[in-house]
This record gives sequence, structure tokens and C-alpha cells, in this order.
Amino acid sequence: MTPPRYWLVMPAAGRGKRLGSETPKQFLTVVGRPMLAWALQPFFDDPRCAGVMLAIASDDADWPAVRSALPRPVLETVGGLERSDSVRLALQSLLARGAQATDWVLVHDAARPCVSNAEIDALVDAVVAHAEGGSPSDDLPSGDARAGGLLAVPLADTLKRGRSRSEATVPREGLWRALTPQMFRLGALLQALQQAASAGRKPTDEAQAMEWQGSEPLLVGGDSTNIKVTTFADLRLVEGILQARSQGESP
Repeated sequence: MTPPRYWLVMPAAGRGKRLGSETPKQFLTVVGRPMLAWALQPFFDDPRCAGVMLAIASDDADWPAVRSALPRPVLETVGGLERSDSVRLALQSLLARGAQATDWVLVHDAARPCVSNAEIDALVDAVVAHAEGGSPSDDLPSGDARAGGLLAVPLADTLKRGRSRSEATVPREGLWRALTPQMFRLGALLQALQQAASAGRKPTDEAQAMEWQGSEPLLVGGDSTNIKVTTFADLRLVEGILQARSQGESP
């Protein structure tokens, strides 16, 4: 069977204000490379990746230098104010450039530089098997356009609800921490994001937009090292992970 091909969409128009850096966090240098370059590399290495579409801010001064150093050319479009806007615009641009509504897309955060090829393989294999009715326990019809899934990690910590004081302990059973990439059909995801925008709703990730359409995306076990950089503490963790991998060590 021919391995499924997919497009990578990466929203990279954000400023990363919570990090407090003048340089957008996706362009910060981490172990000798821009964070965005690290995030892209596993997809460049994957022969199933048909191409890459980045959503970039219209006035981005850092992107040209990063683009010129990438090992493969990428497509680009101007992003929007919100992450969901950038993904929607990137999907529209892919369609305009010849991609099909039935094509698979993986959406990945530019600030997650530690995603592994093993995680990507697990996600693609699980979602495609699910969409093709590969699991006897699945109740999703074969070929359903809403098929999809995301990498996620089950919550392990005790959860508390409250502000400055703990008001209650929240059961963690059945709760997951959503990661990226997230994988859906291009047309179905675009429709979900367009309808959310029309209704004034702002999904925090692609899976939420699809959930609003009645979809129940697969939760595919990811790795806890697939960290999204939000603070400088996250940045230090990511540096340690990438440094260890470059030296042949594991995490």
C-alpha cells in the first residue's frame, strides 16, 4: 500500500509576547538553529510530507534569513491575528496552489522544536488506519471526511481548581494535554475554521474546531518532551532535550 502523503501547515505569525523577547520566539536560536528550523526538520526528513506551508506575519523581518538557510523550499502566506486565522489562511493558500480538499494536513506549532519522527509516524499511522476503518472498535465510517486526530499526553499530576487558593481537586482520569501535530482532511478542517470564524468563535487548536463540527478526533499518545515554548523555563528545557539528542543521548 502506498504510504499516505500529507501537507504540513505551520502557523508562525505570532509574536510570543509571553516570553518577553523582542525577537518572536519561533526565531530564537536554540542549540545553534532557529527554533522554527528545529520544528520543521522532522517533516523535511519524512518522505510522506508533500510540502510545507508557513503562515508568516506580513512585516516579519526575521523570516527571510531563516528561509534562506532551510534545506528545502517552503510555501508561505501571510498569517492572521489569531492562530486559527493563520491556519485557515494557510489552508486556503494550499487549495489555491493545487492541493485537494481530501488531502491530509498536519498542523504543527513553530514553538514545538522537539517533536520526533516516531511521534509523527504514530499519528499518521493511527489516523489513516482509523479513517480507513482499520480498527474493529471504531464507529467512524470508512472515508469520513471528519476523521482525524492529535498527539496528546495523559495528565499525570494532581489537578487543583482555584485562583490564589485551592478550592477543589479535579479528577484527572480521562484528561489529556493536547500537543501538535494535529491531523485532519484539508477541506474538513478549512470548513470547520471558516464556520468558527463566521460565528466569532476562536478555537485554541484545530481539534476544538473539528469538535464543534461533531468530530471526535483520535488521541494518539505523544511524548512529554514535545514541549511548547511559552516561557524561558520552557526554552531551557528544550535546549537540554535538543542538546542531548545532538549528542546521541535520549531523552
